[in-house]
Amino acid sequence: MSSHATAAPDPGRVFETLCAFQQTEALKGAIELDIFTLIADGASSVPEIARRAQASERGIRILCDYLTIQGFLGKTDGRYSNSPTAEVFLNKRSPAFIGSMATFLAHPRLMECFHDMAGSVRKGGTVSKGTLAPEDPVWVEFARAMAPFMIVTAEAVAKIVALPGAAQKVLDISAGHGLYGLMVAKANPAAQIYASDWANVLEVARENAAKFGLTERFHTIPGSAFDSDLGSGYDLVLVPNFLHHFDPPTCVKFLRKLHAAMKPGAALAIVEFVPNEDRISPPMAAAFSIQMLGGTDAGDAYTFRELSGMVSEAGFSNSQQQPLMPTPQTLVSAKA
Repeated sequence: MSSHATAAPDPGRVFETLCAFQQTEALKGAIELDIFTLIADGASSVPEIARRAQASERGIRILCDYLTIQGFLGKTDGRYSNSPTAEVFLNKRSPAFIGSMATFLAHPRLMECFHDMAGSVRKGGTVSKGTLAPEDPVWVEFARAMAPFMIVTAEAVAKIVALPGAAQKVLDISAGHGLYGLMVAKANPAAQIYASDWANVLEVARENAAKFGLTERFHTIPGSAFDSDLGSGYDLVLVPNFLHHFDPPTCVKFLRKLHAAMKPGAALAIVEFVPNEDRISPPMAAAFSIQMLGGTDAGDAYTFRELSGMVSEAGFSNSQQQPLMPTPQTLVSAKA
């Protein structure tokens, strides 16, 4: 039984949850105003921060106090400081800055998907009219905004699946920013990467390939991964954060297509938020299901048992799971 089921009644918890959207907008606003970067640069009082942010002192005082309450800032004698999390991840001077995620995760089109949760529950899928379509510019924003967050996961996957010195032909499904394939190419100088995604999104991947000096080993397959000719003879297929958008039959059908494009014994590497069988732990992976309920027609956060079943039905064997620490995601691997 969840510990919350035996806790004392708390009306404040109801109030806080109904106002939780304010946390999203406050953090997004702070990132837009460079609050954490200004504090890292030495501005610590309300007047100093307001002057550098070109904002009102009243607004800065209220926002910084709120961020302190939320744990992003500290406050001593009227002066603010970044928390360790803010200093590392929300200060633009930090090489680990991930504040760009606000552009996508708090995008009005995405937030609209959760404005009628009761309707989504009744239907069993999104009721939003703003569902993202092929070649939607928002996917380009996703590729740019989420790259700093995803590179840690991509590096963790590459350490496991890259075979330095081996001539790996690699297919990267729904490549987006391209980092999963690019990190494999970086780890293995003999790898050739084939990235599948919408044409406009692949432009971002090409930029990243150039950034890492990998253009000559980076190839693109524009269009829907369901409909495109993906080629054949792959030694490794990467499927990062893709299957959760679809129902199990669709996933199985797609996995069969991948199996047909792979060499016998080739490696399949799926990256997902994978909840435990209880579907309430670990919290971040388990909570991802609500994202799929509000944002997709039939997607879900699948357990390892469910993913292993899909993979097996598609013809793969030897399914295994491996946490991708320190990220909240899991690698599910199998052999063709």
